[in-house]
Amino acid sequence: MDGNGRWATRRFLPRVAGHKQGVEALRRCVRACIDRGVGVLTVFAFSSENWNRPVEEVSGLMELMVGALGREIPKLSADGVQLHFIGERGGLSERIIASLVRAEGLTAHNSKLVFNVCFNYGGRWDIARAAAQLAARGEAPTEANLDRAMALSHVPDPDLFIRTGAEQRLSNFLLWQSAYAELFFSDKLWPEFDEAALDAAIAAYGSRERRFGKTSAQLDGGSRDRQPA
Repeated sequence: MDGNGRWATRRFLPRVAGHKQGVEALRRCVRACIDRGVGVLTVFAFSSENWNRPVEEVSGLMELMVGALGREIPKLSADGVQLHFIGERGGLSERIIASLVRAEGLTAHNSKLVFNVCFNYGGRWDIARAAAQLAARGEAPTEANLDRAMALSHVPDPDLFIRTGAEQRLSNFLLWQSAYAELFFSDKLWPEFDEAALDAAIAAYGSRERRFGKTSAQLDGGSRDRQPA
């Protein structure tokens, strides 16, 4: 969800104002995914590298997270959303950790949309953590074992990877899980990302041929996967 700061700067607003507007865009996106029958939505809310940003921006993001959780959880739960917070919790305050645990507990029974919020997360951290867990258990670092040890092992690998803000890189997000994801780069800044933009990404996904190492001739046109999860 890239572009909150640039959206604010272009309007001569503090960067935190852009992050607040980004929460509104995320609310729209969650609702749109539910309406379109998407089963899993995973978003990059705060990376492990974002701690390097100005202190006031990081503090504002943390306060925004706690406030948004307090406001949004009842609505998300009523809409059938199951929340998971993915990332390293060791560096977070007790107040934030308590908010995350409470939100996960209150929505654990829901099944309409699995909503993963990657917070203090990095793709390399995820892989290193999985490898360390296997080593501690004395298990071989096979592809299957690593896959089961990943922080997002509770959901399938993503079909569609969307990045906003006109940047064309993964930025350490879902490095393991996105091996065969279809990549879509939007020029829209995240606060501008709306239902039409989501539909454009889904339409682009639907036009692509997903071969998973096979040739086009090997694929049965009637059985090709066209529904993003």
